[in-house]
Amino acid sequence: MSAALPTTSREWHLVARPHGWPKAEDFALREAAVAAPAEGRILVRNKHFSVDPYMRGRMNDVKSYTPPFKLGHPMDGGAVGEVIASNAEGFAVGDHVLHGLGWREIADLPAKHAVKVDADLAPLSAYLGVLGMPGLTAYAGLFEVASFKEGDAVFVSGAAGAVGSQVGQLAKIKGASRVIGSAGSDEKVKLLVEEYGFDAAFNYKNGPVRDQLAEAAPDGIDVYFDNVGGDHLEAAIGALNVHGRAAICGMIAQYNATEPTPGPRNMALIIGKRLRIQGLLVSDHADLQGRFVQEVAGWLASGELKYRETTVEGIENGYDAFVGLLRGENTGKMIVSLA
Repeated sequence: MSAALPTTSREWHLVARPHGWPKAEDFALREAAVAAPAEGRILVRNKHFSVDPYMRGRMNDVKSYTPPFKLGHPMDGGAVGEVIASNAEGFAVGDHVLHGLGWREIADLPAKHAVKVDADLAPLSAYLGVLGMPGLTAYAGLFEVASFKEGDAVFVSGAAGAVGSQVGQLAKIKGASRVIGSAGSDEKVKLLVEEYGFDAAFNYKNGPVRDQLAEAAPDGIDVYFDNVGGDHLEAAIGALNVHGRAAICGMIAQYNATEPTPGPRNMALIIGKRLRIQGLLVSDHADLQGRFVQEVAGWLASGELKYRETTVEGIENGYDAFVGLLRGENTGKMIVSLA
């Protein structure tokens, strides 16, 4: 078994903590030795790994809901690949698995931390996006955290990303009265309306978010799904109707800020409107996983739910993919593919 195994694997290490925007010299692509798996472990050749906005926070040495990346160690994150060696019951060479050791070519991990996935149900990369963590984030955030109900008007920021595009479509499938999205280019705005079925969308670079949202949602909104923060959150607080709900998923607008960012100036409206603004961590909603995969796989099969992926080829381009994600260069899920 071990004779056919690769002897080395390339992996991305964080070597300095970024100040503001991450720089190439903060990262290093290094070689590591590969050995046969110990008892209870499997060796996986990664086919695709995920780069996600939350990873920027893990590059800072601060206490948070997930531990920071260690300097001089391989980074991690969602990955999907093929088992090439197994020393664990229930896993065979050739099985496809989803696991948490991305940013590397070969992953050596306890089998209990891997989940088998079906390559016949969907392309493997889909398990990192529409059927993976971003998809569950959209599902849990809209239906559980934001308590979406039929007839609600929904506004999604960062709406052309992996999470936002799914939120808008799920809202439409479940009977939203109106779905509005914001994105960072005219091409993405066109995609939201023409392919994903949003009722309205706008390019936040074309004018104040508050004004563009007021025009797109003349009767206000009932649910806001926040991926951006900043001026989008302030605009949404202004547009939310009485008893409106906001699910706060991400604040990509301030992830690379070097100074504290000001909060919304209209927070007094939360009182009179009796708004509910709640943070969202997908890890709190693992109990929804079964229902989520079943429902979403059905909507994918019927064609009701569409998705896009932006694929960057080659492990050597992992840093570029990550920074491109932070700059909004992706449409849908950003994935690094290891051919």
